Amino acid sequence: MNARDKKFMTAGIIIALIIAVLAPFLASPNPDGLESTAEKVMPNPETEPVLESPLPDYTLPALGDSPFGGAVSMVIGTILVLAIAYGVGAVFRGREVAGEEGGDE
Repeated sequence: MNARDKKFMTAGIIIALIIAVLAPFLASPNPDGLESTAEKVMPNPETEPVLESPLPDYTLPALGDSPFGGAVSMVIGTILVLAIAYGVGAVFRGREVAGEEGGDE
Protein backbone atom coordinates (compact mmCIF):
# COMPACT_ATOMS: atom_id res chain seq x y z
CA MET A 1 0.00 0.00 0.00
CA ASN A 2 1.48 3.32 -1.00
CA ALA A 3 1.47 6.53 1.06
CA ARG A 4 -1.49 8.00 -0.83
CA ASP A 5 -3.62 4.92 -0.12
CA LYS A 6 -2.64 5.00 3.57
CA LYS A 7 -3.67 8.66 3.83
CA PHE A 8 -6.98 7.86 2.13
CA MET A 9 -7.66 4.93 4.48
CA THR A 10 -6.69 6.97 7.54
CA ALA A 11 -8.98 9.83 6.48
CA GLY A 12 -11.86 7.37 5.94
CA ILE A 13 -11.39 5.82 9.37
CA ILE A 14 -11.23 9.24 11.04
CA ILE A 15 -14.41 10.35 9.25
CA ALA A 16 -16.19 7.12 10.27
CA LEU A 17 -15.21 7.66 13.92
CA ILE A 18 -16.30 11.32 13.84
CA ILE A 19 -19.70 10.28 12.48
CA ALA A 20 -19.93 7.57 15.17
CA VAL A 21 -19.26 10.13 17.91
CA LEU A 22 -21.66 12.78 16.58
CA ALA A 23 -24.56 10.54 15.49
CA PRO A 24 -26.11 9.98 18.96
CA PHE A 25 -26.26 13.73 19.59
CA LEU A 26 -27.99 14.38 16.24
CA ALA A 27 -30.39 11.42 16.27
CA SER A 28 -34.12 11.99 16.61
CA PRO A 29 -35.79 10.50 19.70
CA ASN A 30 -38.83 9.64 17.54
CA PRO A 31 -38.82 6.20 15.92
CA ASP A 32 -38.24 5.98 12.18
CA GLY A 33 -40.88 4.72 9.75
CA LEU A 34 -39.92 1.05 9.98
CA GLU A 35 -39.76 1.02 13.78
CA SER A 36 -42.99 3.01 14.07
CA THR A 37 -44.80 0.60 11.75
CA ALA A 38 -43.47 -2.40 13.67
CA GLU A 39 -44.79 -0.91 16.92
CA LYS A 40 -48.23 -0.39 15.34
CA VAL A 41 -48.41 -3.89 13.88
CA MET A 42 -47.01 -5.63 16.97
CA PRO A 43 -47.45 -3.23 19.90
CA ASN A 44 -46.37 -5.64 22.65
CA PRO A 45 -43.79 -8.13 21.43
CA GLU A 46 -43.50 -10.76 24.16
CA THR A 47 -40.67 -12.78 22.66
CA GLU A 48 -37.29 -13.05 24.29
CA PRO A 49 -34.20 -12.55 22.14
CA VAL A 50 -32.26 -15.66 21.17
CA LEU A 51 -28.97 -13.89 21.90
CA GLU A 52 -28.52 -10.91 24.18
CA SER A 53 -27.09 -7.92 22.33
CA PRO A 54 -23.78 -6.61 23.72
CA LEU A 55 -24.79 -3.05 22.75
CA PRO A 56 -28.62 -2.96 22.94
CA ASP A 57 -30.24 -0.02 21.14
CA TYR A 58 -26.83 1.55 20.48
CA THR A 59 -26.11 2.05 24.19
CA LEU A 60 -23.82 0.66 26.82
CA PRO A 61 -25.83 -0.73 29.74
CA ALA A 62 -23.22 0.59 32.18
CA LEU A 63 -23.66 4.19 30.91
CA GLY A 64 -27.44 4.10 30.68
CA ASP A 65 -29.53 5.71 27.97
CA SER A 66 -27.40 8.81 27.47
CA PRO A 67 -25.94 10.21 24.25
CA PHE A 68 -22.47 9.54 25.66
CA GLY A 69 -23.27 5.84 26.00
CA GLY A 70 -24.53 5.91 22.42
CA ALA A 71 -21.33 7.59 21.23
CA VAL A 72 -19.13 5.04 23.00
CA SER A 73 -21.19 2.15 21.64
CA MET A 74 -21.05 3.58 18.09
CA VAL A 75 -17.26 3.95 18.31
CA ILE A 76 -16.95 0.37 19.59
CA GLY A 77 -19.20 -0.87 16.78
CA THR A 78 -17.27 1.08 14.15
CA ILE A 79 -13.95 -0.29 15.37
CA LEU A 80 -15.35 -3.84 15.43
CA VAL A 81 -16.67 -3.56 11.87
CA LEU A 82 -13.36 -2.13 10.64
CA ALA A 83 -11.43 -4.90 12.42
CA ILE A 84 -13.66 -7.61 10.93
CA ALA A 85 -13.34 -6.08 7.44
CA TYR A 86 -9.56 -5.91 7.85
CA GLY A 87 -9.47 -9.53 9.02
CA VAL A 88 -11.56 -10.74 6.08
CA GLY A 89 -9.34 -8.76 3.73
CA ALA A 90 -6.22 -10.26 5.30
CA VAL A 91 -7.60 -13.79 4.85
CA PHE A 92 -8.33 -13.26 1.17
CA ARG A 93 -5.27 -11.13 0.39
CA GLY A 94 -2.96 -12.82 -2.04
CA ARG A 95 -5.45 -15.37 -3.26
CA GLU A 96 -5.87 -15.45 -7.01
CA VAL A 97 -9.28 -14.76 -8.42
CA ALA A 98 -10.34 -17.36 -10.99
CA GLY A 99 -9.70 -16.17 -14.52
CA GLU A 100 -7.41 -13.25 -13.63
CA GLU A 101 -4.13 -14.91 -14.61
CA GLY A 102 -4.56 -13.94 -18.21
CA GLY A 103 -4.18 -17.44 -19.57
CA ASP A 104 -6.43 -18.78 -22.30
CA GLU A 105 -8.62 -21.69 -21.35
